[in-house]
Amino acid sequence: MFEILNESVAQKDKFRTAANKLLNHCFLLKKKEDTKKDYMFVKQNFEMFATYFELLGYNLKVNEDQGVIGLVNQFGTGRVELNKYESIMLLILRLLYIEKRKELATYSEEVIVLMEEIREKYDMLKIKAKPHMDKGMERSFVRMFRRYNIIQNIDTNVNQGDSRIVIYPSIILAVTIENVNEYYEMTEHKLKEYATKRDIADETEE
Repeated sequence: MFEILNESVAQKDKFRTAANKLLNHCFLLKKKEDTKKDYMFVKQNFEMFATYFELLGYNLKVNEDQGVIGLVNQFGTGRVELNKYESIMLLILRLLYIEKRKELATYSEEVIVLMEEIREKYDMLKIKAKPHMDKGMERSFVRMFRRYNIIQNIDTNVNQGDSRIVIYPSIILAVTIENVNEYYEMTEHKLKEYATKRDIADETEE
C-alpha cells in the first residue's frame, strides 16, 4: 500500500523513527538537533506520511516558514490532558513567545525567556489558591513541555530566576490562528478570564 514497503531497511527505519517521534512528542523541529533529520525526511516524503497518519485519524501539518511539523487529530481525541496550572503555563509561554518574536529581527533567531519572566506573568494573574509558582511546579511544566518539543531549558537548574528557556515555534502550531495580533489579544484575554474564574472558584470553596 505504501512505497515505504518497497524501500530499503534503512528507509523503513527512518520512517519508523520519524513516525514514532511525531506520535510520542507531537512536533518535529527543523532547528532542533535531535529532530532535524526526521523533519527533513518527513518533509521529503510528505504524501507517504500524510496517508499513513490519515489512517490513524491525524492530519499532518507542515509550517515551512517556522520549520515545524506536527500532528492534529481529526476527531479531537489523542490529546494531552493538561491540568489547570499546566494550561495556564502553556498560555503564558504562548504569550511570551509572541512578545519576544516581535522584538527579534528574523525568524532565524531563537526565542529565549528567563524563568523570572514566566514567574512575573504568572504572578500577574493573582490566583488565590496558588499566587506564586513553587519549585515543583516550575520543574513539572518544564519537563512536560520539553517532552512535547515545545520548550527546552538551556540551564540545568530551572528554578533559578535567570535560567534560560527556549520556546520553540511549535507552540504556535499547537493552536492555529491566522492573525498573530489576534492571537496575542486572545491569549491575554484567556489568561485574564482564567484568573477571574479561578478566583470565583476559590471564593466559593471558602
